[in-house]
Order: sequence, then structure tokens, then C-alpha cells
Amino acid sequence: MKCLRDEMEIVNAYELVGSYRGAAALCGTTAKTVKRVLERRAAGQVGRRPSPTRVRNTLAVVELIRQKVRASDGRISAKRLLPTARTAGYTGSTRNFRRAVAEAKASWKKQRRTYRPWVPVPGQYLVIDWAQEAGRNVFCAVLAWSHVRFVRFGPDQTRPTTLALLAECFEELGGVPEAVLSDRMGCLKAGVVANVVVPHPEYVAFAARFGFRPDFEGTRGKFVRLRPNRPDRPGAPRAGLARARHGERRRARLVCRSQRPGPQRDRGYSG
Repeated sequence: MKCLRDEMEIVNAYELVGSYRGAAALCGTTAKTVKRVLERRAAGQVGRRPSPTRVRNTLAVVELIRQKVRASDGRISAKRLLPTARTAGYTGSTRNFRRAVAEAKASWKKQRRTYRPWVPVPGQYLVIDWAQEAGRNVFCAVLAWSHVRFVRFGPDQTRPTTLALLAECFEELGGVPEAVLSDRMGCLKAGVVANVVVPHPEYVAFAARFGFRPDFEGTRGKFVRLRPNRPDRPGAPRAGLARARHGERRRARLVCRSQRPGPQRDRGYSG
């Protein structure tokens, strides 16, 4: 197929010599090509001929592919989906089907919800939790933004002990965060209604006194959405809390080892 520049040279050569063969000899082509170029130009067609519209053989199963990709969140493979498409009437090649599945996955990736990492704000969240190590109750609190840790040993994991340690944490931090985030502690909740944690009245009164918002995680690490501006992923607080637990467990082991009685030695006097 000749480009526009070549076609203009063929037309100019034909106007100069007045014959197909003469124009073909000047332009280095054949007389049939010169004739086709002149006929297309006389019909008003300039440039390349429009290619015919091709119907893809995957058009009949495009909707099926979209449904399966959406249902599997883009994780289904073309190999797994091909037998279903064959049953639905697809008769094309495996290569074309893989290409259609790849296009559907790319389109779904642009439409699906994007999970971005949560960037905490200074003074926004304080994450608290209880841990046990060597028979000791360890209260851990971590600021989500600065990862400042507050760790104390407690006699038990009851509500009065938790609130007392939380008040001591506020006093040591020198301020109160916007919200205190915890898991579904039995000492801080009054119940669960429609998968939403109901805080205990004493905890609500304690929060109102200090001016923070009590917040809870859902089961298995999933947040119960109480507020629209709620973080979707507790990555930063959970990581900081895990570090606090790990460090305090090591400290508890050292304390327990230091308090362990050593071997009894005979200190009697001889002679």
C-alpha cells in the first residue's frame, strides 16, 4: 500500500507522461498500481483503504467473562474459564480467549475499589490491647503516627484496670488522641448488635470525660464501619502494636528469669 507521498508522485508522473507504463517507470512501480491509485483518486478516496470491520469470535462470551472476572475479583485464569466458555458456545482459539480474559481483567482493575495504605494523622489514633507472657498481663498502647509505645504490667484484664492504665497513658503522653482503637475487648464492650460493638456505659463515660471517641475493630482484623472516615486497613497501628508486644514479651521473659531462684549452694563453714 502506497503512502500519500508516493501516491502524489504517481499522480504527478502520470500527468507528466500521460501513460500508466511511463508513470510506473518513473516511480519504480507497476502499471496496475498506477491505475489503482488513479482510480481511487478519481473516486474521491485519498490515502489507505478502510479496513473491513472484523467481528471477534469472543463477542458471544464477553459478558460471561466479565461476570466471572467480577465474581473472582480478577483472580480467575483463562485456563479455568475456558471450559465454561466452550459450554456457552465459544468455538475460537485458546489464544484469542486468553486475550479476551486479559482485557476483561485490565478493565476490572480500573473499575474495582483501590485499597491504598492508610496514612495516619498525628494525634488521631491510639491503639490499645492486652497480651500475656509468662503468666503476666501486659497492657500495650501505641500511637499510630509516631509509634510511641506505652507498656505496663497489670494485675488483671478487667475494666477498672484497663481504664486506670489508659488514664495513666494519657498522663504520660501529655494529651488525649482523637480516638482510641481496640479489638473487641470483653471488658470494654456491652454487647454486639448487627455486628456493631456497643461500648460499655462506663467506657463511654470515661471517653466523654477525657474527650476521645471509642472505636473497635471487627472480628478477624476487619473493621466495623462506624464512621465514614474510618481507615480501611489497620496496617500501621497493628504493626506498631505487634512491635510493642514483641518488645514487652522479651522484657517480661528477662524479668521472670531474673526473679527465678537460682541453684542452692552449700554455704557452710569448713574446719
